[in-house]
Amino acid sequence: MTDQQLIDTTITFVKETLVDAEGGHDWFHIERVYKNALLIAQGENVNLLIVSLGALLHDIADAKFHDGDETIAPKIASSFLLKQNADSTVIEHVIQIIKNISFKGGNKEQSFTSKELDVIQDADRLDALGAIGIARTFNYGGFKNRTLYDPDIKPKLDMTPAEYKASTAPTINHFYEKLLLLKNRMNTETGKKIAEKRHQFMEAFLEQFYAEWEGKL
Repeated sequence: MTDQQLIDTTITFVKETLVDAEGGHDWFHIERVYKNALLIAQGENVNLLIVSLGALLHDIADAKFHDGDETIAPKIASSFLLKQNADSTVIEHVIQIIKNISFKGGNKEQSFTSKELDVIQDADRLDALGAIGIARTFNYGGFKNRTLYDPDIKPKLDMTPAEYKASTAPTINHFYEKLLLLKNRMNTETGKKIAEKRHQFMEAFLEQFYAEWEGKL
């Protein structure tokens, strides 16, 4: 099968697999990351097949929805790609991307690097910023029945990956524990440029949120 046929087959597979997924981690999230990745890749010397497959499969089984098990997604992706007779080097690269893309409270566990991972990681992080990022954050907070904001519960900025994964803090805290940190952790010039604008939007949102919370507006 051609590269484009493999990509099209992967799109169909991901749509079917994530048909009942939580709204912030559904097919539309994957589609946005895929489009962002292709945009960023225009300015980078990367393998577009790996970028496409990595973006499409990066959240095929997010550990947050599988009791924290980070082995499920690589297994599903590997099994699918093997059935499509994808090249073994492509499969291994995509699996490494899936294993290393997540933030994990600072992404301290990242053990693999590649230009393709840089592109997809930026694309994924962009979807956690700006208007979409705000919407996804509150959608997930509602999904987990979390408090919107509690002034007495301060953000924790030095969490270990395990603490980050287990956190049940109010949704607003997530802005400080992850979202506002992403701008300075982008890998590519295109990613940095887009992230700056989305970061500013989130800061304006928080300013408005606190003003309304305090009854000042």
